[in-house]
Amino acid sequence: MSYEVVCGIETHIELATNTKIFCSCTTEFGGAPNTHCCPVCTGQPGSLPILNKKVVEYAVRAGLAIHCKINNISHMDRKNYVYPDLPKAYQISQYDEPLCEHGYIKLDSGKRIGITRIHIEEDAGKLVHENGYTYIDYNRGGVPLIEIVSEPDISSPEEAKEYAEKLQLIMRYAGISDCKMQEGSMRCDVNVSLRKAGTKEFGTRTETKNINSLNYIQRAMYAEIERQTDILEASGTIVQETMRYDDASDSVSPMREKENSDDYRYFPDPDIIRFEIPQERVDEIQASLPEAPFDKLKRYMDELEIPEATAKQIFRYRAVAEFFEAALAEGAGTKNTSNLITGTIYANMATEEDKELFKVLISPKQFGELVKLLDEKKINFKMAQSTLQQMLESGKSAKEFIKSEDLEGISDEVLTKLCQEAIAANPKAVEDVKAGKDRAINSMFGYIMKQTKGKADVKKAEAIIRELVAKLI
Repeated sequence: MSYEVVCGIETHIELATNTKIFCSCTTEFGGAPNTHCCPVCTGQPGSLPILNKKVVEYAVRAGLAIHCKINNISHMDRKNYVYPDLPKAYQISQYDEPLCEHGYIKLDSGKRIGITRIHIEEDAGKLVHENGYTYIDYNRGGVPLIEIVSEPDISSPEEAKEYAEKLQLIMRYAGISDCKMQEGSMRCDVNVSLRKAGTKEFGTRTETKNINSLNYIQRAMYAEIERQTDILEASGTIVQETMRYDDASDSVSPMREKENSDDYRYFPDPDIIRFEIPQERVDEIQASLPEAPFDKLKRYMDELEIPEATAKQIFRYRAVAEFFEAALAEGAGTKNTSNLITGTIYANMATEEDKELFKVLISPKQFGELVKLLDEKKINFKMAQSTLQQMLESGKSAKEFIKSEDLEGISDEVLTKLCQEAIAANPKAVEDVKAGKDRAINSMFGYIMKQTKGKADVKKAEAIIRELVAKLI
């Protein structure tokens, strides 16, 4: 029997505030266990929470970035459940009056994945299992989260991965989180059900919790789809339960029965008053958002005429895109700027995180000055690359490494004479070129580059050599 996949994703994103959602404890990642917590975030009797204003503003920022309606008046609720990482036995979250609703993310296919809601809440602590014991670290407890809940519009593991990847990039551009899945600042709960092809009624769903990798989202979905298919083909019944994905075995397994919202006994938190975010403030936040990343990608390709592969290497890192555009503002040409960034600069960056942070010793102005020398053909690409490497290592400007004689250039007359000498010095290569063996021309380039100390324009030299060889045929 043929089945259709129905998937929705709940994404938890830790906000990049300096302090927690209801207290002044630091949100810094790491630290010795239980050193970043206080009576408020550990739920000690008599402690009272105070809502962090920046958390609300960051959540609004996230909502606007994915086309959500902002509810100007909202409130916090208590979500009641008992688990060791939640010492007060309830989580402060939002239920019936979330801050943001009814947005969407557009996939490359044009399909829109609806966003049901974004609500703010506190994170729980962390359980550490070692040598048969379980330890609790409350450092993460009270770190501010937004939970972004999608509609069940996702129809395949590939769409799920693309949705999460786009969401991650949009949130990074919005400046609300680093969304580092390996550190837990972005985690996805993937809800999957199957239904008979052509029907509209949903099947029973399962939820695979806390997936911390884009690739694992896709792999976990495939594993769960296969598991549910096997059960249904054997005339079994899918149980609504919470699953765990094990990347080592590439398999999913049940953890516990899945709760419904009624099980959490939500009610308004009596310690936190209803709050309002005026429309004027929403409008200010909207105006402060940077250009949306996928609008930027389209502009790079359509207006700047950057090849798609190169444009994608630049736009996906906000800091790189800002450096790139700052260099263009200094008068640097698009082609050479993009090629030197994705070539020489990226060659100095070992990881995706290095590119995300993009900590380089030179300024966009210094970089732009070098690129302009290349644009004006005062230096060739090879010299630009070697000079840029020295700049990256030292933080110094191009003028510290390029001598005045390096900028003199090679006249057409001198270049033509050198091409004639190269032809005379390489008779066998000339015969090979005549016979259609284009690679043979490289040996003549070697002569020219040696005589000019690498300053000759290779493309111009090639055109001259071909013209001279054609006259010999």
